[in-house]
Amino acid sequence: MLKIVLVEPEIPQNAGNIARTCACIGAQLHMVEPFGFRLSDKYFSRSGCDYWDKVELIRWPSLDKFLEENQCKDMWFFTGRVEKSFRAAKFTENSWLVFGRETAGLPPKLIEDNKDNCLRIPMKPGLRSLNLSNAVAVAAYEALGQNSDLGIL
Repeated sequence: MLKIVLVEPEIPQNAGNIARTCACIGAQLHMVEPFGFRLSDKYFSRSGCDYWDKVELIRWPSLDKFLEENQCKDMWFFTGRVEKSFRAAKFTENSWLVFGRETAGLPPKLIEDNKDNCLRIPMKPGLRSLNLSNAVAVAAYEALGQNSDLGIL
C-alpha cells in the first residue's frame, strides 16, 4: 500500500485535501506532529469532505519517532533542494512519499541523510514550489502509474 507522509503540516485545507486524495487512491496517510492546526479544525474536516471513513490516518508524535519506527529503502523525500526529478525514481506499491511543511519543507538534515532518495518535482526556474496538496497528488499518481494503478483503474 502506498503511504503518504506529511511532516509537520501547517495548513488544514492542504492536509484535508491530501486526506481526500489518499482516500481516493487507497493510500495510508501518516501525519507527523506538531501540526499547525487541530485535527478537529473545521477547514481540515471540510476539505476532506465525506471521505474520512475511507482514510487510514496514522499520527506520529515526532519526526524522530516516525523515522525510528519506519526505516526502509523505499522512502522518497520530496524537496526543491535537489536536482533529481521524481520521474527518475522507481516507486513500488509499498513506497513512502514524504513531504515537508508548506513554509519550510523538509529539515535540511533529513535531506542530507537521505540524499539518494530525495526528489524534486520539476518546474520553471525561479519558482519555488507547488501547493503541497498538488505536489502530493502529482507524486502519488506517478507512483500509481508506475505500478499499474495499484488496482484502482
